[in-house]
Amino acid sequence: MSMRWRLTAWYTGILAVTLILFGASIYGFVRYYTYEEVKKKVDDQADQILSSQNVTLTQGWDLQLTPKQALRLEDARIFWQLNNYAVGLMRRSQGLQERDIAFPVPAIEDIGKKGLFQKITINGNSYILYERAVYLDDTIVGLLQLAADTNAEDRLMERMKTILLIGSSITLLVASTFGLFLARKSMAPIGKVIEAANGIQTGNDLSVRIDYDGPNDEIGRLIGTVNSMLARTEGFYNELDEAYSAQRRFVSDASHELRTPLTTIRGNVDLLKKVWSGEEGARPPMDEEQLRSLSLDAVSDIADESQRMSRLVNDMLSLARADAGQTIERNMVPLLPLVEEVVRRAQFLPREAVWVQGDLQVLEGASIIGSKDYLQQMLFIFIENAFKYTAEGSVTIDAIRAGEQIGIRIADTGIGMDRSEVPHIFDRFYRADPSRGVTPGIGLGLSIAKWIIDEHGGSVEVMTKFGEGTTFIIWLPAVFNALPE
Repeated sequence: MSMRWRLTAWYTGILAVTLILFGASIYGFVRYYTYEEVKKKVDDQADQILSSQNVTLTQGWDLQLTPKQALRLEDARIFWQLNNYAVGLMRRSQGLQERDIAFPVPAIEDIGKKGLFQKITINGNSYILYERAVYLDDTIVGLLQLAADTNAEDRLMERMKTILLIGSSITLLVASTFGLFLARKSMAPIGKVIEAANGIQTGNDLSVRIDYDGPNDEIGRLIGTVNSMLARTEGFYNELDEAYSAQRRFVSDASHELRTPLTTIRGNVDLLKKVWSGEEGARPPMDEEQLRSLSLDAVSDIADESQRMSRLVNDMLSLARADAGQTIERNMVPLLPLVEEVVRRAQFLPREAVWVQGDLQVLEGASIIGSKDYLQQMLFIFIENAFKYTAEGSVTIDAIRAGEQIGIRIADTGIGMDRSEVPHIFDRFYRADPSRGVTPGIGLGLSIAKWIIDEHGGSVEVMTKFGEGTTFIIWLPAVFNALPE
């Protein structure tokens, strides 16, 4: 059973119980007070009769009523009957004689000292019968019976019962109908939630949201929570999808980069095995000097490719640590000594361009909270990258300041790149098309440098033009006039 039907059933059941209790209470109170009023009238008449009774002793016990008393009873539409237990004489009111009925007379020993009311039906007519003993010298000599016709009251109570039953039934029918309508209207947003959940379960569209323009009640807050959950789920899904795509791309590119040096190493190892195996026909026809030169070339190639693989593995390890959320140890690092040390060591790097030190005065008194080793690694990546793509010309390093930010600028006059490639240069294994296959590299350096910059709360600005060179400005938040710890 659906929730709307359960709510309607509960609502209808509670209302039915309430109506039954209310109707029964009303019916009981009205019935009680209606018949009590009749009983009171009968009891009052009995008191009046017995208080002014005229009991005489003639040839036996004889009970007499004055004409005034009998007339009062007839006017009150109360029927009476007098019984003499001594002679068995019974006298009835005119009304009883007309109806030709008589009330049953109990035995003398069954008469109580107090009056007794009872409900009787004679010839289809309903009466409330009241019996009172008549005494003479503390001896019961007769029985006075008074009865009130309650047909009118009975019809009134029947009509009232019918009205209550029909009214309650109509009320239940109307209430359950409107209750079901309101339950369906209230539960309609829940149906949208179920529909959206089913759509997400059966499809991949996480952009589905539940439209709701109702009040901010419990259902409104529920739908708001579900929409927020869907938005977060969509965000997590997109992040995971991007992460999986990047991982697949990373594995593919890493496999490609590793395959080349491994192929070279394997080829040179096979060559050396043939050269030094001594098998007939396996060794190429050449003298010892040529064999020595060939062996040295093969070993040199193996060493170069091994170094290349080592750099690749180290770079991949750094990126793996970055992906794992590894943080760096931070200290207060003065910028001027750090950059001067990088400038001094950079002049010994293999290069063809002129290495130029620009103005570094803005670095005096400036420090950064970070890691000295990682900052140096980041600067060397940019410098080596500039040397790599500058066959002639110069590479210059200087520093600028903008508010609380220090910018370390590295500019070269190399091959440059197209501006459309700038958004991708920090992607892993990405290399600009003109340099791919011409300039050695694996395309991980700038990715590592970008991670180091991000870890230090900085940013990088790139200005380039194809054929004219590239300028990188590394912006770092600095603390001025601070002493190292």
